Amino acid sequence: MNKKRAVHSFPLSRIATGTLMFAMLSGSAAAADAFSYDSPYMFGDWGGSRTQLADNGIKFDVNYTMESAANFSGGAHSSTTMRYSDQFAFGANFDLQKLLNWQDTEFQMTITNRDGQNLSDQLGDRRAGTLSSVQEVYGRGQTWRLTQFWLRKGLFDDVVDVKAGRVTVGEDFDNLNDGNLFQNLAFGGGQAGNWRGDRWYNWPISQWGGRIKLNLTPEVFFQVGFYNQNPANYDRGDGFRLDTSNTVGNLVPVELGWTPTFGPENLPGNYRIGYYYSSTNGSDYGSWRNGAYQNEAHAYGGYVLLQQQLTAQGGDAKRGLGIRVQAVMNDHKTSKTDNYQSLALTWRGPFDARPDDEIGIGAARIHVNSAYTTALRQQNAYNGETDYNSPTYLPIQSGSEYNYEVYYNAELTKWLAIRPNLQYITAPGAVSQVKDAFVGGISANIAF
Repeated sequence: MNKKRAVHSFPLSRIATGTLMFAMLSGSAAAADAFSYDSPYMFGDWGGSRTQLADNGIKFDVNYTMESAANFSGGAHSSTTMRYSDQFAFGANFDLQKLLNWQDTEFQMTITNRDGQNLSDQLGDRRAGTLSSVQEVYGRGQTWRLTQFWLRKGLFDDVVDVKAGRVTVGEDFDNLNDGNLFQNLAFGGGQAGNWRGDRWYNWPISQWGGRIKLNLTPEVFFQVGFYNQNPANYDRGDGFRLDTSNTVGNLVPVELGWTPTFGPENLPGNYRIGYYYSSTNGSDYGSWRNGAYQNEAHAYGGYVLLQQQLTAQGGDAKRGLGIRVQAVMNDHKTSKTDNYQSLALTWRGPFDARPDDEIGIGAARIHVNSAYTTALRQQNAYNGETDYNSPTYLPIQSGSEYNYEVYYNAELTKWLAIRPNLQYITAPGAVSQVKDAFVGGISANIAF
């Protein structure tokens, strides 16, 4: 008999354990500025030691992110209670120019741990799931992982920039120029990987690989990456597996980027267009006949990211209204979701008394490949399934799932932010029989 986790005690125990671990490691709980509003870290500057280490080239970051969500109405299982998921990230950055006099060189190591449950598992039909997730921090295996272990080197006065090691694709390609505060997966960076997660491995999944970046001008760059594709990297318990024995192919993304500033207030922009190709074979959804897929094919796709700060507030370009437009196109042979679009608006510092708070609103559309839809219908016909309520019936995923979110991020201190949000999901999983879902969420970030 399976025993259910005591969900009500899980969040507090996770936070308390992580806090105690880091307090013991840092010895900083008694520092004079610990828990100070103005300190960027819960445990303060360690009596000045943290600043001194950073000045010498060593920077530590320990962060905790939690996301909870509750189903107010709709979905496949409307009686579902709240679900909670979280992530610890333990990072260290070494400026090797300061430490070893290696010009323009740095080393990054990050270990992550994810745990918890996902409300989206109950919002969608359990046989099909949802396309997006109302808790973006959930997923990619709830386990410990070596997420970053790479070396970056600038060459020729930073005209060429090279990074290699254990890396995540989305930290360099299809990347936002600021943090993402949306809780729904459909609004963050690396969207090309969210809709081709079987080829493009985003955080916290790492793989051997790297990229070469050419800074053509101070504002224009071109980069190309090469990443080993090993499905064992997904496996729970294999987060520190470093061999390549299960390699099935390689991912090669290319990207052209432009990061201008506009007007006397230097409003920043982030414009990227990219393409990826994967040599990994996958089922050709248009080839389903006689009980199986007859052909396989490689995968490819493209993406666009347009991000621009539109206004400044009080002369501060970090405050004001910003807009973000994202789109992804995937091939029609091997991709379950063949296209995606989103539009998001953010307003940082809406009130002078709360200059670091932020309001965000976004809408996203995720479309199911018609070839995949046809394959589902063919499989049901082959198996003689016509009743949606049959446990072996394959729910027909057709058309689009739409995700909407509005949030308010309250920066309570420089090291603690709380973010309530409301989400609405139309046609969860793109299954017409599933009711639209209305979800309430709350997330938090703590920098230790």
